[in-house]
Amino acid sequence: MARRGQERMSVAHIFTVAFQGIEAREVDVQVHVAEGQPTFTVVGLADKAVAESRERVRAALSAIGLSLPPKRITVNLAPADLPKEGSHYDLPIALGLLAVMGVLSPSELAGYTALGELSLDAQVTPVAGVLPAALAASTAHRGLICPAASGPEAAWAGGTEIIAAPSLIAFVNHMKGVQVLGPPVARLVDDDPAAPDLKDVKGQETAKRALEIAAAGGHNMLMVGPPGSGKSMLAQRLPGLLPPLDAAEALELSMIQSLAGELRDGAISRRRPFRAPHHSASMAALVGGGLRVKPGEVSLAHLGVLFLDELPEFHGIR
Repeated sequence: MARRGQERMSVAHIFTVAFQGIEAREVDVQVHVAEGQPTFTVVGLADKAVAESRERVRAALSAIGLSLPPKRITVNLAPADLPKEGSHYDLPIALGLLAVMGVLSPSELAGYTALGELSLDAQVTPVAGVLPAALAASTAHRGLICPAASGPEAAWAGGTEIIAAPSLIAFVNHMKGVQVLGPPVARLVDDDPAAPDLKDVKGQETAKRALEIAAAGGHNMLMVGPPGSGKSMLAQRLPGLLPPLDAAEALELSMIQSLAGELRDGAISRRRPFRAPHHSASMAALVGGGLRVKPGEVSLAHLGVLFLDELPEFHGIR
Protein backbone atom coordinates (compact mmCIF):
# COMPACT_ATOMS: atom_id res chain seq x y z
CA MET A 1 0.00 0.00 0.00
CA ALA A 2 2.80 2.41 0.83
CA ARG A 3 4.40 1.71 -2.51
CA ARG A 4 1.17 2.52 -4.36
CA GLY A 5 0.74 5.74 -2.39
CA GLN A 6 4.27 6.76 -3.23
CA GLU A 7 3.60 6.13 -6.93
CA ARG A 8 0.51 8.35 -6.85
CA MET A 9 2.55 11.16 -5.35
CA SER A 10 5.02 10.89 -8.24
CA VAL A 11 2.57 12.74 -10.52
CA ALA A 12 1.99 16.50 -10.17
CA HIS A 13 -0.54 18.67 -12.01
CA ILE A 14 -0.44 22.37 -12.77
CA PHE A 15 -2.43 24.29 -15.36
CA THR A 16 -1.32 26.57 -18.16
CA VAL A 17 -2.86 27.70 -21.46
CA ALA A 18 -2.51 27.24 -25.22
CA PHE A 19 -3.64 30.06 -27.49
CA GLN A 20 -6.11 29.70 -30.35
CA GLY A 21 -6.60 33.20 -31.69
CA ILE A 22 -7.30 35.32 -28.61
CA GLU A 23 -8.85 32.35 -26.82
CA ALA A 24 -6.76 30.80 -24.03
CA ARG A 25 -7.42 27.04 -23.93
CA GLU A 26 -6.69 25.22 -20.67
CA VAL A 27 -3.73 22.82 -20.66
CA ASP A 28 -3.05 20.36 -17.86
CA VAL A 29 0.70 19.98 -17.34
CA GLN A 30 1.24 16.51 -15.86
CA VAL A 31 4.71 15.73 -14.53
CA HIS A 32 5.50 12.08 -13.80
CA VAL A 33 8.67 10.68 -12.24
CA ALA A 34 9.31 6.92 -12.26
CA GLU A 35 12.14 4.50 -11.78
CA GLY A 36 14.16 3.71 -14.89
CA GLN A 37 16.87 5.06 -17.13
CA PRO A 38 17.27 8.85 -16.55
CA THR A 39 15.40 10.65 -19.34
CA PHE A 40 13.41 13.87 -19.67
CA THR A 41 10.60 13.67 -22.24
CA VAL A 42 7.91 16.22 -23.14
CA VAL A 43 4.85 14.82 -24.97
CA GLY A 44 1.52 16.29 -26.01
CA LEU A 45 1.96 17.74 -29.53
CA ALA A 46 4.65 20.20 -28.47
CA ASP A 47 6.62 22.33 -30.93
CA LYS A 48 10.39 22.92 -30.95
CA ALA A 49 10.26 25.79 -28.44
CA VAL A 50 8.37 23.63 -25.95
CA ALA A 51 10.73 20.68 -26.45
CA GLU A 52 13.71 22.97 -25.77
CA SER A 53 12.20 23.90 -22.41
CA ARG A 54 13.84 20.77 -20.99
CA GLU A 55 17.27 22.40 -21.12
CA ARG A 56 16.04 25.76 -19.82
CA VAL A 57 14.23 24.07 -16.92
CA ARG A 58 17.23 21.89 -16.13
CA ALA A 59 19.56 24.93 -16.03
CA ALA A 60 17.08 27.03 -14.01
CA LEU A 61 16.73 24.34 -11.35
CA SER A 62 20.50 24.02 -11.20
CA ALA A 63 20.77 27.80 -10.71
CA ILE A 64 18.67 27.58 -7.51
CA GLY A 65 20.69 24.65 -6.19
CA LEU A 66 18.51 21.74 -7.30
CA SER A 67 19.17 18.93 -9.73
CA LEU A 68 16.73 16.69 -11.53
CA PRO A 69 16.24 13.25 -9.97
CA PRO A 70 18.13 10.51 -11.84
CA LYS A 71 14.87 8.91 -12.96
CA ARG A 72 12.58 8.77 -15.97
CA ILE A 73 10.74 12.11 -16.16
CA THR A 74 7.74 12.45 -18.44
CA VAL A 75 5.83 15.70 -18.96
CA ASN A 76 2.45 15.37 -20.64
CA LEU A 77 0.65 18.46 -21.96
CA ALA A 78 -3.01 17.50 -22.07
CA PRO A 79 -5.12 17.49 -24.15
CA ALA A 80 -2.59 15.77 -26.38
CA ASP A 81 -4.37 16.69 -29.64
CA LEU A 82 -4.11 20.47 -29.03
CA PRO A 83 -0.97 22.02 -30.57
CA LYS A 84 1.36 23.61 -27.98
CA GLU A 85 3.59 26.49 -29.10
CA GLY A 86 5.87 28.97 -27.39
CA SER A 87 8.22 29.22 -24.45
CA HIS A 88 5.61 30.01 -21.78
CA TYR A 89 5.47 26.31 -20.82
CA ASP A 90 8.86 26.60 -19.06
CA LEU A 91 7.45 27.85 -15.76
CA PRO A 92 4.60 25.32 -15.35
CA ILE A 93 6.96 22.44 -16.20
CA ALA A 94 9.50 23.67 -13.64
CA LEU A 95 6.78 24.10 -10.99
CA GLY A 96 5.46 20.62 -11.71
CA LEU A 97 8.95 19.22 -11.18
CA LEU A 98 9.32 21.15 -7.93
CA ALA A 99 6.00 19.69 -6.76
CA VAL A 100 6.90 16.11 -7.63
CA MET A 101 10.30 16.56 -5.96
CA GLY A 102 8.58 17.68 -2.76
CA VAL A 103 9.85 21.27 -2.81
CA LEU A 104 6.35 22.73 -3.29
CA SER A 105 2.90 21.47 -2.37
CA PRO A 106 1.12 19.79 -5.33
CA SER A 107 -2.30 20.61 -3.89
CA GLU A 108 -1.47 24.33 -3.69
CA LEU A 109 -0.11 24.50 -7.25
CA ALA A 110 -3.23 22.77 -8.59
CA GLY A 111 -5.14 25.98 -7.85
CA TYR A 112 -3.06 28.11 -10.23
CA THR A 113 -2.56 28.71 -13.92
CA ALA A 114 1.09 29.43 -14.70
CA LEU A 115 2.98 30.74 -17.70
CA GLY A 116 6.42 32.24 -18.18
CA GLU A 117 9.78 31.64 -19.83
CA LEU A 118 12.80 30.72 -17.72
CA SER A 119 16.28 32.04 -18.30
CA LEU A 120 19.30 29.90 -17.52
CA ASP A 121 19.82 31.76 -14.22
CA ALA A 122 16.22 31.03 -13.13
CA GLN A 123 14.77 34.47 -13.91
CA VAL A 124 11.15 34.46 -15.11
CA THR A 125 11.08 36.48 -18.32
CA PRO A 126 8.02 38.03 -20.03
CA VAL A 127 5.89 36.14 -22.53
CA ALA A 128 3.03 37.10 -24.83
CA GLY A 129 -0.61 36.43 -23.97
CA VAL A 130 -0.59 37.01 -20.19
CA LEU A 131 -3.80 39.09 -20.23
CA PRO A 132 -5.93 36.43 -22.02
CA ALA A 133 -4.39 33.82 -19.71
CA ALA A 134 -5.34 35.89 -16.65
CA LEU A 135 -8.93 36.23 -17.87
CA ALA A 136 -9.10 32.46 -18.48
CA ALA A 137 -7.69 31.78 -14.99
CA SER A 138 -10.27 34.13 -13.46
CA THR A 139 -13.08 32.33 -15.30
CA ALA A 140 -11.79 28.99 -14.02
CA HIS A 141 -11.55 30.41 -10.46
CA ARG A 142 -7.80 29.89 -10.29
CA GLY A 143 -4.91 32.16 -9.44
CA LEU A 144 -2.27 33.15 -11.99
CA ILE A 145 1.50 32.79 -11.75
CA CYS A 146 3.29 34.96 -14.32
CA PRO A 147 6.51 36.95 -14.87
CA ALA A 148 6.90 40.10 -12.77
CA ALA A 149 7.20 42.25 -15.90
CA SER A 150 3.81 40.96 -17.10
CA GLY A 151 2.07 41.49 -13.76
CA PRO A 152 0.54 44.90 -14.56
CA GLU A 153 -1.33 43.55 -17.60
CA ALA A 154 -2.50 40.47 -15.67
CA ALA A 155 -3.88 42.75 -12.95
CA TRP A 156 -6.48 44.07 -15.41
CA ALA A 157 -8.26 40.71 -15.30
CA GLY A 158 -9.41 41.36 -11.74
CA GLY A 159 -11.12 38.93 -9.42
CA THR A 160 -8.21 36.49 -9.15
CA GLU A 161 -4.95 36.17 -7.24
CA ILE A 162 -1.92 37.24 -9.29
CA ILE A 163 1.57 36.13 -8.28
CA ALA A 164 4.06 38.04 -10.44
CA ALA A 165 7.41 36.36 -9.81
CA PRO A 166 10.72 37.91 -10.92
CA SER A 167 12.54 34.59 -10.49
CA LEU A 168 11.93 30.95 -9.69
CA ILE A 169 13.56 31.18 -6.27
CA ALA A 170 11.43 34.23 -5.39
CA PHE A 171 8.29 32.25 -6.15
CA VAL A 172 9.47 29.27 -4.08
CA ASN A 173 10.23 31.58 -1.15
CA HIS A 174 6.81 33.21 -1.54
CA MET A 175 5.01 29.86 -1.39
CA LYS A 176 7.04 28.86 1.69
CA GLY A 177 6.29 32.17 3.44
CA VAL A 178 9.92 33.31 3.49
CA GLN A 179 9.34 36.17 1.04
CA VAL A 180 6.20 38.06 0.14
CA LEU A 181 5.51 39.06 -3.46
CA GLY A 182 3.03 41.93 -3.46
CA PRO A 183 0.14 41.93 -5.92
CA PRO A 184 0.87 43.77 -9.18
CA VAL A 185 -0.84 47.06 -9.90
CA ALA A 186 -2.71 47.62 -13.17
CA ARG A 187 -1.15 50.43 -15.18
CA LEU A 188 -2.58 52.74 -17.81
CA VAL A 189 -0.44 54.40 -20.47
CA ASP A 190 -0.22 58.15 -19.96
CA ASP A 191 -1.61 60.26 -22.76
CA ASP A 192 1.11 61.42 -25.12
CA PRO A 193 0.99 65.22 -25.37
CA ALA A 194 3.03 65.01 -28.56
CA ALA A 195 0.42 62.84 -30.32
CA PRO A 196 -0.64 64.21 -33.74
CA ASP A 197 -3.49 66.71 -33.43
CA LEU A 198 -5.71 68.06 -36.18
CA LYS A 199 -5.28 71.62 -34.88
CA ASP A 200 -1.66 71.50 -36.10
CA VAL A 201 -2.83 71.35 -39.73
CA LYS A 202 -3.04 74.75 -41.39
CA GLY A 203 -5.48 75.05 -44.27
CA GLN A 204 -6.95 71.91 -45.87
CA GLU A 205 -10.39 72.90 -44.57
CA THR A 206 -12.32 70.62 -46.94
CA ALA A 207 -10.11 67.64 -46.15
CA LYS A 208 -10.37 68.29 -42.40
CA ARG A 209 -14.17 68.49 -42.69
CA ALA A 210 -14.20 65.12 -44.50
CA LEU A 211 -12.00 63.66 -41.75
CA GLU A 212 -14.38 64.89 -39.04
CA ILE A 213 -17.40 63.42 -40.83
CA ALA A 214 -15.63 60.07 -41.23
CA ALA A 215 -14.72 60.04 -37.54
CA ALA A 216 -18.23 60.98 -36.43
CA GLY A 217 -19.93 58.33 -38.55
CA GLY A 218 -17.31 55.60 -38.45
CA HIS A 219 -16.91 55.72 -42.23
CA ASN A 220 -14.09 54.50 -44.44
CA MET A 221 -12.12 57.10 -46.38
CA LEU A 222 -10.37 57.04 -49.74
CA MET A 223 -7.95 59.94 -50.12
CA VAL A 224 -6.64 60.76 -53.58
CA GLY A 225 -4.06 63.42 -54.34
CA PRO A 226 -0.52 64.06 -55.53
CA PRO A 227 2.49 63.27 -53.31
CA GLY A 228 3.00 65.88 -50.60
CA SER A 229 -0.62 67.01 -50.48
CA GLY A 230 -1.00 65.92 -46.83
CA LYS A 231 -2.85 62.60 -47.04
CA SER A 232 -0.62 60.78 -44.54
CA MET A 233 -0.50 63.80 -42.25
CA LEU A 234 -4.28 63.95 -42.08
CA ALA A 235 -4.66 60.19 -41.59
CA GLN A 236 -2.26 60.22 -38.64
CA ARG A 237 -4.55 62.70 -36.89
CA LEU A 238 -7.73 60.69 -37.31
CA PRO A 239 -7.34 58.73 -34.01
CA GLY A 240 -7.27 62.04 -32.15
CA LEU A 241 -10.80 62.76 -33.37
CA LEU A 242 -12.16 59.45 -32.09
CA PRO A 243 -13.43 59.06 -28.51
CA PRO A 244 -11.15 57.19 -26.08
CA LEU A 245 -11.71 53.46 -25.72
CA ASP A 246 -14.11 52.54 -22.95
CA ALA A 247 -13.06 49.92 -20.39
CA ALA A 248 -14.49 46.93 -22.29
CA GLU A 249 -12.98 48.09 -25.61
CA ALA A 250 -9.57 48.73 -24.04
CA LEU A 251 -9.55 45.23 -22.54
CA GLU A 252 -10.62 43.67 -25.84
CA LEU A 253 -7.90 45.47 -27.81
CA SER A 254 -5.28 44.79 -25.13
CA MET A 255 -5.91 41.04 -25.41
CA ILE A 256 -4.93 41.23 -29.08
CA GLN A 257 -1.89 43.39 -28.31
CA SER A 258 -0.86 41.01 -25.52
CA LEU A 259 -0.85 38.05 -27.89
CA ALA A 260 1.24 40.07 -30.35
CA GLY A 261 3.69 41.04 -27.58
CA GLU A 262 2.97 44.75 -28.04
CA LEU A 263 1.93 45.72 -24.52
CA ARG A 264 4.87 47.80 -23.29
CA ASP A 265 5.60 47.38 -19.58
CA GLY A 266 2.26 45.63 -19.17
CA ALA A 267 0.31 48.90 -19.40
CA ILE A 268 -2.80 49.27 -21.52
CA SER A 269 -3.94 52.39 -23.36
CA ARG A 270 -7.30 54.10 -23.85
CA ARG A 271 -6.08 55.67 -27.11
CA ARG A 272 -7.30 54.11 -30.32
CA PRO A 273 -4.60 52.40 -32.38
CA PHE A 274 -3.20 53.68 -35.66
CA ARG A 275 -1.58 51.09 -37.92
CA ALA A 276 0.13 52.00 -41.19
CA PRO A 277 1.68 48.86 -42.74
CA HIS A 278 4.01 49.26 -45.72
CA HIS A 279 2.60 48.21 -49.07
CA SER A 280 5.25 45.49 -49.34
CA ALA A 281 3.86 43.70 -46.24
CA SER A 282 2.95 40.05 -46.78
CA MET A 283 -0.58 38.74 -46.53
CA ALA A 284 0.29 36.99 -43.25
CA ALA A 285 1.58 40.29 -41.82
CA LEU A 286 -1.68 41.99 -42.78
CA VAL A 287 -4.30 39.42 -41.76
CA GLY A 288 -2.26 37.32 -39.33
CA GLY A 289 -0.90 33.80 -39.54
CA GLY A 290 2.54 32.30 -39.88
CA LEU A 291 4.03 29.16 -38.37
CA ARG A 292 3.20 30.48 -34.92
CA VAL A 293 -0.07 32.28 -35.56
CA LYS A 294 0.00 35.92 -34.48
CA PRO A 295 -2.41 38.82 -35.04
CA GLY A 296 -1.82 40.82 -38.20
CA GLU A 297 -2.10 44.55 -38.87
CA VAL A 298 -5.85 44.30 -39.48
CA SER A 299 -6.40 42.79 -36.03
CA LEU A 300 -3.99 45.23 -34.36
CA ALA A 301 -6.01 48.12 -35.84
CA HIS A 302 -9.18 46.80 -34.18
CA LEU A 303 -11.36 49.67 -32.87
CA GLY A 304 -8.89 52.14 -34.37
CA VAL A 305 -7.51 53.25 -37.73
CA LEU A 306 -5.93 51.10 -40.43
CA PHE A 307 -4.13 53.34 -42.95
CA LEU A 308 -3.16 51.68 -46.22
CA ASP A 309 -0.86 54.15 -47.92
CA GLU A 310 -0.39 53.52 -51.66
CA LEU A 311 -3.42 51.22 -51.59
CA PRO A 312 -3.13 49.85 -55.17
CA GLU A 313 0.42 48.62 -54.40
CA PHE A 314 -0.72 46.14 -51.75
CA HIS A 315 -0.48 42.48 -52.72
CA GLY A 316 -3.83 41.05 -53.83
CA ILE A 317 -5.55 44.45 -54.25
CA ARG A 318 -6.57 45.37 -57.75
